[in-house]
Amino acid sequence: MPRVEFHSGVAQPLHFACRLLRKACRQGVPVLVSAPAPTLDALDRELWTFEPLEFLPHRRWREGQAAGAALRRTPIWLCEHVPQELSSQVLLNIDGAAAPGGYAFERIIEIVAASAEARQRARLRWREYEARGWPIKHHAGAAR
Repeated sequence: MPRVEFHSGVAQPLHFACRLLRKACRQGVPVLVSAPAPTLDALDRELWTFEPLEFLPHRRWREGQAAGAALRRTPIWLCEHVPQELSSQVLLNIDGAAAPGGYAFERIIEIVAASAEARQRARLRWREYEARGWPIKHHAGAAR
């Protein structure tokens, strides 16, 4: 059963995600990032530029892609939907759908932007996780 954490009221969700991914990478924790395609495109660019002298190794998962050896070597995967082929300790969800099969993860981290629409979508995910009986922790005002 995964632990779920919501970080709500995040003013800069992509920068916040980069900071979390940097921390996970330094700790050797593989992360799967789930988000809508435009968000993933922006995050991909941000991962290259958010720190001038630092690179966070990541790859974009495309439907039907064979991961092979890259799966084991790459600590951060960016995908629109949680694929069966990829497994990870942590799922980082940026305004995506609730994690189907999220039980495969030890932790699910939800980043919720400061907008009313993002809060509404997050409430739906919260209810779904709650219905599954998963423990949820909330970090309000995570506007870092």
